[in-house]
Order: sequence, then C-alpha cells, then structure tokens
Amino acid sequence: MDAQENPLSDAAVLPDLEPAARRIAALLGQVDDSRLDGPTPCPDYTVRELLGHLTGLATAFRDAARKDLGASTAVSPDAALPVLDDDWREVLPRRLEEVAAAWRSPDAWTGLTRAGGVELPGEVAGAVALNELVVHGWDLARSTGQPYAAGEAELRSCEALLAPAEDGPNGSTEDGPDDSPEDGSDDDSLIGPPVPVPGDAPLLDRVIALAGRRPDWQPGS
Repeated sequence: MDAQENPLSDAAVLPDLEPAARRIAALLGQVDDSRLDGPTPCPDYTVRELLGHLTGLATAFRDAARKDLGASTAVSPDAALPVLDDDWREVLPRRLEEVAAAWRSPDAWTGLTRAGGVELPGEVAGAVALNELVVHGWDLARSTGQPYAAGEAELRSCEALLAPAEDGPNGSTEDGPDDSPEDGSDDDSLIGPPVPVPGDAPLLDRVIALAGRRPDWQPGS
C-alpha cells in the first residue's frame, strides 16, 4: 500500500488526544476531597475509582502507543476496582500529558499493540484511547457538576467506535454494540448498552448514549 492509500501515513490526519486529555486535566482542580466518594455514571465507580481508572488507562494507553508492553497493558480494567493513590493530583495530569504525546507519533497507530490484556491494531487502540478520554471526561464533569464539551472530530471518532454495525430505531440496536474484547471496547461496568435518544440530539449526547449513559444523568438521579 502506498502513502496515498494509507490515511495513517500522514500525521496531519491522525486523531489528536491532546484536547480530550487537557479537558480532563482542567476538571481536576474542582475535584476536592469531599467529592471523591460521590457517584458517577459508571454504577460501580465513585469519583475516587473513576480517577483511579483514568490514571490507569492513561498509563496503559501511553505504554500501548509506545509498544512498551508490560504490566500496565496486561491487566483487564475489570480485574479489580481501581485504587486512587494519594499523589494522584500530581500523577494524573502528568499521565494525561504523556498519553497525548505518545499518540502524536505516527508509529503508535501502526502494527499491533496491547491494552487491557487485549492485542489489537495500533489504529484501534488509538481510537479506544480517545474514546476512553472523551467518555470518562464527560463522566468526571457530570459527577462533579462541571460543564463539558468536545470537538466534532473527537466525537465522530467515538461514534464510529461505539455505534452498532446495524442501526435500529434511534440509531441503535436492541442488543447494543459488541462489547467483546476483540473490538477493543471497555467492560460492562463502564460501557453499557446504548440508551435511546432522539435522532436530532446533540452529537455529544448521542455519543454518551451510545456509551450506555443517560445524557441527562446527574448525581443522585
């Protein structure tokens, strides 16, 4: 395949994880200790565990981009509830910077890599990493009462990853997207069956609904 046929050969067209990573970092300043035990749209996670998951996924997908396949890329995200270390306020922003930087390399998007114990093509891993940052960024914002917006290119990438192969009413099938490990999707506690939304709903709401969340979710709802 020559360069003209391979869209990943041009670094200018590679998805950019930096905006999603920066949005999460900007949310962290409003997360005081009193919020850590609050609920999130992920039923099994408090804010504390969501932050632990974000730290773990940023580390895992950083290493997946670098093809540094070790302990960080070998563990399934549902193996145990994430643990939030005491130094998370210093570590998580740094990890977010690192994962965004790692996926700026065109080499990250080629060949095979591993994340969550699953071997998958680099371009799929990159799309999953972006989806994780966008969806869990929304989770964190909604859980802590902060506004959230994402760019259209990011949301289109997430929509393509999450959308079922065959659309039914409201753009989703009854069974939801295939969440088997082969498609690189997250485990059931984090990505659930699609939630029906109007076809003219905002793109962010449609993506969040495809990820199994109610776009109108609020703490206590």
